[in-house]
Amino acid sequence: MKKWFAVIGDPILHSKSPEMHSLWYEELSIDAAYIPIRVERERLEEAVASLKLLGASGFNVTIPHKESIIPFLDELDPMAQKMGAVNTVVRTEDGRLKGYNTDGAGFVKSLELAIGDSHRDKPVLIIGAGGAARGITFALASAGYKNVTVANRTVEKAEAIVREVGMGEAISLENAELRLTEYNIFIQTTPAGLHHGEFDLPFSMNEFPKQAIACDIVYNPIMTPFLQAAEKKDAQIINGLGMFIHQGAIAFEHWLGVYPPSEVVLQYLMKQLEQREKNHFHSLERN
Repeated sequence: MKKWFAVIGDPILHSKSPEMHSLWYEELSIDAAYIPIRVERERLEEAVASLKLLGASGFNVTIPHKESIIPFLDELDPMAQKMGAVNTVVRTEDGRLKGYNTDGAGFVKSLELAIGDSHRDKPVLIIGAGGAARGITFALASAGYKNVTVANRTVEKAEAIVREVGMGEAISLENAELRLTEYNIFIQTTPAGLHHGEFDLPFSMNEFPKQAIACDIVYNPIMTPFLQAAEKKDAQIINGLGMFIHQGAIAFEHWLGVYPPSEVVLQYLMKQLEQREKNHFHSLERN
C-alpha cells in the first residue's frame, strides 16, 4: 500500500516540507505522498487520532504543536522526552505513535558538514532561550560540545536550559555583548529576521571576533541581519537552510530507513529563496 506522510501546524501554507519530501521521493523512486494539514490548537487531539485512524505512516509537527502534542502520543524517544518537544512522529510496526525531535540533530549535522567535527572543544554562544535553543543545546551536548553558553534577554530562561542539559553557562545579552571575543561559534536561534521583518540585532556587533563561525536558524531570508553583520567581520556564515533540510532528512530516515540526498533539495530551495528575495527587492524598488 502507498505510504503517506504529513506535516501539521498552524499556519502551514509557508511550509517547504512537502516540496522537500516530494523531491526525495522522486529522487529515490519511492511511491509515497506528503501533505500539509492545518490543525488549530483546539483540534490537535482530534487530528492526531484521525492521522492514526487513517493510517499515516508518520508526520512532522511544527508551530504551535511541538510541546502540546506529547500527551496524545503513545511513546517518546529519550531525546524528545528530555527536550519536552516533538517534531517527528513515527507509526511503529504495532501501530503506536512514537515522537522524536530531529531539530537539534539536524542543526549539528548542518554545522559539522560546514566546519567539520574538530571544533567541539571551542566555546559556543547560543543567542536566545526558546524551544530551538533548548533543542540545539541538548544536541550539542550529545555530540560532545562541552563549552556552551546560552544568552537571553530573560536570564532565567537561559538558566532553565543550562539546568536541564546539565552543562554550560547562562548569561544576559548585555553580558554577552561584553564577552563576544571569548567565543568561536555563534548560534542565533530567535525568529528575528523571519520574512524580512524589522528587527534589532541582539547586541552590538562592534566587538564580534574576526573569522568566527556565525550560524542562524532562520532561512528566509537567507542572509538575516545577524549574518549580514557577522559577514562584515569576515565570519564563516551558516544559514538556517541546512538545519531545515537535515532535520527533515533525519525524519525521512526514521520513516523509510534511508538517509536522503541533501544536495538536490539544497539547490532547489536556494534557487527558490534567491528568486523570492529578488522579487522582494524589486517590489521595494517599485514602491
